[in-house]
Amino acid sequence: MFSRISSLAVSAKPDQKTIQTKAFVERKLQIQRGNARHNLRVIPLGGLEEIGRNMTVFEYGQDIIIVDMGLQFPDEDMPGIDYLIPDVSYLRGKEKNIRGIIITHGHYDHIGAIPHLMEKIGNPPIYMAELTRGIVVKRQEDYKDKAPLNIRIVKKIDRIRLGSFSVEFFHVNHTIPDAIGLSISTPVGTIVHTGDFKFDHSPVSDAPADIAKIARLGDENILALMSDSTSAMTPGYSLSESHIAKTLDEVFEKNQQDRLIFATFSSLISRIQSIMLAAEKNGRKVAVDGYSMKTNVEIARTLGYLQIKKTTLIPINKVNEYPDNKVAILCTGSQGESNAVLMRIVNGEHRFVKVHKNDIFVLSSSVIPGNERTVQSIMDTIYRHDAKVINYEMMDVHAGGHARQEDLKMMINLIRPKYLIPIHGNYYMLKLHGELGVSVGMDPKNILIGENGRVIEFDYRGNGKVTMEKLNISNVMVDGLGVGDIGQVVLRDRQLLAKDGMFVITVIIDGQTKKIVGKPQVTSRGFIFVKENFDLVNATKKKVEEVIYSKISPTGATNWDYVKNNIREVVGQFLFTKTQRRPMVLPVIIEV
Repeated sequence: MFSRISSLAVSAKPDQKTIQTKAFVERKLQIQRGNARHNLRVIPLGGLEEIGRNMTVFEYGQDIIIVDMGLQFPDEDMPGIDYLIPDVSYLRGKEKNIRGIIITHGHYDHIGAIPHLMEKIGNPPIYMAELTRGIVVKRQEDYKDKAPLNIRIVKKIDRIRLGSFSVEFFHVNHTIPDAIGLSISTPVGTIVHTGDFKFDHSPVSDAPADIAKIARLGDENILALMSDSTSAMTPGYSLSESHIAKTLDEVFEKNQQDRLIFATFSSLISRIQSIMLAAEKNGRKVAVDGYSMKTNVEIARTLGYLQIKKTTLIPINKVNEYPDNKVAILCTGSQGESNAVLMRIVNGEHRFVKVHKNDIFVLSSSVIPGNERTVQSIMDTIYRHDAKVINYEMMDVHAGGHARQEDLKMMINLIRPKYLIPIHGNYYMLKLHGELGVSVGMDPKNILIGENGRVIEFDYRGNGKVTMEKLNISNVMVDGLGVGDIGQVVLRDRQLLAKDGMFVITVIIDGQTKKIVGKPQVTSRGFIFVKENFDLVNATKKKVEEVIYSKISPTGATNWDYVKNNIREVVGQFLFTKTQRRPMVLPVIIEV
């Protein structure tokens, strides 16, 4: 017996070849793990799969830099939410590794999360151009409890060193001056990040994009191009802002007897300049209204990005002192926002501006998807006042700030990257952008379509891939002063309330007799009008009484939470069978 056990033990020992194989595999894994520490990790925390919330982490070893920190406006199924911001939980514990944050331009989908996130990630240095700084600092004034930002101004010709990263800036065109693209040199290769861009060869209050520098970067063996995809579905070249300026001038010339009211985005500095120049040429004063509009105009004027004669601007409360043909109004609200100036004018709620017959409303912006119905309603109301509307579908009064297909191809051909990473857009926009890359000769295998939280990795040889690693990130919602305290459960309750309403049942119980005092009381909000549905309400009250008397303990203590859960389930099912709608049922039991 003993000898048999010994022989089995001997035969179970691994032979020399197996030992060598295992050692080889272990050494290979150690090398791979060691190399992985020197891989470049590119992690979008937002900006892929949606428009907005742009924020990307670049990580190499112990060094991290971040590009942009924006917000996203809520979808229609997020009632009550102000906006969404990126989830930065991945950076928890890595705050000391963050060498800096770079902001590409001053639009809220790139800067809007700064007040909420900077303290969470250790308040590192944040680099941006001068106009962007002015807008960021002004927004920060609304958050008095936040620590001061460590802002460092950069110019479009600068190069900065941030740990393992070297960042060189280049000028691009957008709808706001001081938009910059980035050339990010890393130990494994150079990544070019366009920011939001288009090529405008004759811009207003800006210089053309620095095509020479972009082409020079293309001679430096670029590893990857991260490029704006927002207009990847639009054929052709982007419209120049100077073309829009000519159209706006025509609007003034063709409507010399009528008052002109312009609504556009407050951050569209180039458009504001075009309107001001056309007004001055045609002898009109301009009244500016809307908090963000007045703020941005003042910042841009102070920094020299807006050229406006001192005599051109008048206060909004002086607008009625001028004939209609000698004044124009510039305001916010082109998307039909409920509290914006345009909505208040159209609805007769503005203190100083009432709609006049034959007023010309110029909506100098495209309609953001989801706002179509609201904008159409505003236009209907304008026409009911015997006024008129000019929008981008009637005349070229708006040019987007994002590269169209031919511009995107041009950027790819200038940079000549090994890899293309489409960014800034919904998934279909990223895919269409990828197809453009293939159409100009890129290898389909080198089109890296990412998603929020999905790690894109480049090894020391410059080989890139979209990995299987995905961060566990969630929607961080801002609602009033609350940041992140509105979760999926609360959001689902709001959706339910918006869909089927609320049904509150109040029952008073005699603590001694365990009997219902009087009758249950019913309150309905957004479900039924109680006074017109007596039969349903009375039937529901009977159901409540049945549940209570079946679950109540006449002698011992009653578990009222258990009783309320039963009321919620029984009443909810009963109301659904009668109406095919299931409101939120809220039982309230008061024991006296």
